[in-house]
This record gives sequence, structure tokens and C-alpha cells, in this order.
Amino acid sequence: MSDNPFSLWVYLSQSPLLWLTVTLLTYAVADAVSLKTRRHPLANPVLHSVWIIGVFLLLTGTTYTTYFAGAQFVHFLLGPATVALAVPLYENRRRVAAAILPMLVALAIGSLTAIVSVVLLAQAFGLPRHVILSLAPKSVTAGVAMGISESLHADPSLTAVSVILTGIMGAIIVTPLMNFTGITDFRARGFAAGIAAHGIGTARAFQVDEVAGVFAGIAMSLNALVTSLLVPLAVTYLLR
Repeated sequence: MSDNPFSLWVYLSQSPLLWLTVTLLTYAVADAVSLKTRRHPLANPVLHSVWIIGVFLLLTGTTYTTYFAGAQFVHFLLGPATVALAVPLYENRRRVAAAILPMLVALAIGSLTAIVSVVLLAQAFGLPRHVILSLAPKSVTAGVAMGISESLHADPSLTAVSVILTGIMGAIIVTPLMNFTGITDFRARGFAAGIAAHGIGTARAFQVDEVAGVFAGIAMSLNALVTSLLVPLAVTYLLR
């Protein structure tokens, strides 16, 4: 090891624990900065964690496969975290029950708008068919979106990238946009964030208000179901 000053790094870089630690520390620092800025939209911890870790992997020549061997433990926690959304949902069940009809209307309009808008914009810019198909399910959580993409014989990797970018952009602009438009009902604000920006938008909604987070979680879950049904129909009609 003493003959090669990089041998320690080579050894550590193959350890899953290293990349788990890097992921957690990076997010912890990014979240602390976000907290210091009073949760400013541009200080989104997911956004900054992504580019910081990406640059670090690039500079160290680390492959994504090696990185994910450690980061998969965080990925595993997405399941329990999603289930945990049931707790605030139960605590706010009366508010949710009172808003079922408006939620269903908003869900139908929001899901359809998210799909049709990206397909029409992609067509307007002359993007290839397989790219358009990959972008169509961008507003649902990555696991569902990639499944839809595979069923359409599109590119799941491109779909995953578009999902992450959509979530980050949604989380950044949702609060300023809602303030600008004068929407003060946190039920509506949260539901919009959940439909447009899935899990990342839901996390942002919880940072702002618990009620907003509850409705964002509902929107995220229902939108995954509705989008999986609407995307094949929409692209069949729009891309004839």
C-alpha cells in the first residue's frame, strides 16, 4: 500500500459503505444549507446533491454501478418512506375526504395536461418518436415511469433522467409560482406539486406545510395509476 499513494482510495472506492456515506453526507450538507436559507427554492437539497455527487464520481472515475452498490441502501428506503406517507394521511383523513371530488377533477386534468403538453412540445421541436415516448411519463415516480417507457419500447434511461429533472424543476418553481398566482390553499398547492413533480415535489411540499405534503402524496400515488393508463392512449392518438 505504501508503494502506491492511491491504493487506499482504490480499496475504499470499492466499498459500498463509502458511497452510502458520501450520499448521506452530501445530502445532509445540502439540506443544512437549504435550512439556513429558510428553504429557498433554489437551495433544493436534491438538486445540489445530484450535481455534487455527479461531479465527484466524474473526478474519481467511479462508475455508476460501483456507486449504486452503496447507494442502493438509500434506494431501498424509498419503499418504507412511501408507506410512511400513510401516517400524515390518516391524521388528515377528514380534510382529504372533504376534498375528494375536487381532487379527482384536478387529477384528471393535471395528468392529461402533463402528458399532452410534453408530447406536443416535443413534436413542435421535431424530436424523434422514441424520445417523445420516453418523455411522456415524466411526471410520475421513476419506477412507474420506467415501466411505462419499457411497455412503449422507449428508452427507460432517458425516462429516468426526465423524471428527475421534472421533479427538481417542479420543486424549485412550485412555491414561487403558487405565491405569484395567489393560491393560498395548501391542499391545492400540495396536490399540484404531487401531480407535476412526483416524489421530489412531495418532499418539497412537506417542507412548506404538512397539509400540502399530505395532498402531494395522494396526488403522486394517484397520478402514477392514472398516467400508466393515459400515456399509451395519449401517444397512440397524438403520434399517429
